[in-house]
Amino acid sequence: MNKLYWVALKSLLAKEINRFTRIWIQTLIPPVVTMSLYFVIFGNLIGSRIGEMDGFSYMTYIVPGLIMMSVITNSYSNVASSFFSAKYQRNLEELIVAPVPNYIIIAGYVGGGVGRGLAVGFLVTLISLFFVDLSIAHAGIIVATVFLTSVLFSLGGLINAVFAKGFDDVTIIPTFVLTPLTYLGGVFYSLSLLPEFWQGISKLNPVVYMVNAFRYGFLGVSDVSIVTSFGVLLAFIIGLYTIAWYLISRGIGLKT
Repeated sequence: MNKLYWVALKSLLAKEINRFTRIWIQTLIPPVVTMSLYFVIFGNLIGSRIGEMDGFSYMTYIVPGLIMMSVITNSYSNVASSFFSAKYQRNLEELIVAPVPNYIIIAGYVGGGVGRGLAVGFLVTLISLFFVDLSIAHAGIIVATVFLTSVLFSLGGLINAVFAKGFDDVTIIPTFVLTPLTYLGGVFYSLSLLPEFWQGISKLNPVVYMVNAFRYGFLGVSDVSIVTSFGVLLAFIIGLYTIAWYLISRGIGLKT
């Protein structure tokens, strides 16, 4: 990589990571508190009445999904808010006219989203250890799934920010798209509990593949093929990256 490009990438990454670590009380603590409430309410209180799911206690079964849910929402929101703020404050114009390729710009912002997503996911995992004894069946699958998922939703956040006209637009996708997809993505239940028709419908939800691959890494059980899960992840990453690169190259939506 060209030395100038490397300096630009490191600077962008440092800026993005410093952005969410500087206000860690607002960016890292709230999702941890929220997930802790999920553990208490769905795990301890409701889970004891539900019993087992796929041979595991309900609490143990939902923990991987809850960790993944926190990674998804934080990766997405970090890039969406950061990129839109740069666009709104017109800082982005200086970056675009600089002799830096678009893939460096994308990598810098996505890297910040991945950093926050993984940081929150790690903290939520630590909190979960107070509630369950997490086992690790396939460590490599855990790392690969959480990283690729964080990249995917960071790219999604960037695209959201490109099209956003105001700060309210940044919250529309998380509220009306991400939340339903994650809640219906097998976080709280096994697809095997659904009628066959609804199992087929559920498999149109990409979050199902991410949650199940991540759960397979911990528990060794999944409702879908792991190979298919990684295929879906890679296909979406390539598709969203292509869209993001095209939008920035054409300057679409980069002026407020």
